[in-house]
Amino acid sequence: MNKQKRIEILSRLRENNPNPTTELEFDSSFELLIAVLLSAQATDVGVNKATRKLFPMARTPAAMLQLGVDGVKDCIKTIGLFNAKAENVIKTCKILVDQHNGEVPEDRAALEALPGVGRKTANVVLNTAFGWPTIAVDTHIFRVSNRTKFAPGKTVRAVEDKLEKVIPAEFKVDAHHWFILHGRYTCIARKPRCGSCIIEDLCEFKEKTSDDY
Repeated sequence: MNKQKRIEILSRLRENNPNPTTELEFDSSFELLIAVLLSAQATDVGVNKATRKLFPMARTPAAMLQLGVDGVKDCIKTIGLFNAKAENVIKTCKILVDQHNGEVPEDRAALEALPGVGRKTANVVLNTAFGWPTIAVDTHIFRVSNRTKFAPGKTVRAVEDKLEKVIPAEFKVDAHHWFILHGRYTCIARKPRCGSCIIEDLCEFKEKTSDDY
């Protein structure tokens, strides 16, 4: 895939959705961090259902510590791996209080040092909370990048590095949201909906379908 085709793909995605954002519900960088931490192997819909119960009870790291592991578990027990996630939430909040004055650090190394926070979560927080041009590669972005041939790679990090290299600066802040939404609703895992895809003519996937919504 050449540069001109990539720019046209990004331009169409931008025209279709000029101000994309995460489908996770949050009102602060702290709430975003917790929501992303909870989202591993869970849907955004499922996480939002849990955080609608959790966040009104604890909107700061200090308040979350007061809630405790059992209190967090009670709120998030509807999502997968809730026991381990509750432990990580409390450990993360303790570090935020003890080391960062109760604030979410705008720093990759500090974010990745938090329990349950890996590179992908750090990228989401840096991008969505702080406006960094980072690209968090999840299963949707990995699939879309490889299937379309926009940024093929055998590993998540390889795809991230390729995307960082080939996406022009003007598109970088919003790119990962466009790709996630495209993978979630159009270029779906089981069978892509090529018939209703706005970039179908630019995509280099060989086994296109006539499916639409």
